[in-house]
Amino acid sequence: MLRIGVCVSGGGTNLQAIIDKVESGVITNTEIAVVVSNNAGAYALERAKAHGIPSICISPKAYENREDFNEAFVNAIDSYDLDLIVLAGFLVVIPPALVEKYRNRIINIHPSLIPSFCGTGNYGLTVHENALKRGVKVTGATVHFVDEGTDTGPIILQKAVAVEDDDTPKSLQLRVMEQAEWEILPKAIDLIANDKIQVVDGRVIRRK
Repeated sequence: MLRIGVCVSGGGTNLQAIIDKVESGVITNTEIAVVVSNNAGAYALERAKAHGIPSICISPKAYENREDFNEAFVNAIDSYDLDLIVLAGFLVVIPPALVEKYRNRIINIHPSLIPSFCGTGNYGLTVHENALKRGVKVTGATVHFVDEGTDTGPIILQKAVAVEDDDTPKSLQLRVMEQAEWEILPKAIDLIANDKIQVVDGRVIRRK
């Protein structure tokens, strides 16, 4: 059984997609061991509570410096004996020590087709604003493993979403979530839970 921890900062729509697909059996061989937030007011914590999932809040604001926060964050993650860490709208830089310790066991969902509209400054609604400013016709979402860079780890899954002429950043954001994010993030977890992928020379390969 794959034990996952889901890290969130806000509303937790991707968390809800994971919960729903674990409970319905679409995601197999998986249990959500904990939900972690940096924001005590995140609605995602309410979602966890409603489904009886343990949750904790670890905020950088509660620590004197980043080093103390990083140490506390790593210790908290370690205490849940996790097999996979899922970043589902987590707006905190992951401690380098955690990336190293959980190499190829941390995944992230990003609201674009990497390498487009990714990297520093491209997150949340900003990604869709930038896409519309450039006049792109196709966008989407990407699930990737996390490495030391920003949105630079091996890509697991991507799904394209068409951009409509009358789209606003909000309407595009919602459609990308509904048509891509809520589909490929659960699918990636299921693939990992059932040992269907491996990382070879920095690329994700499906096992035969």
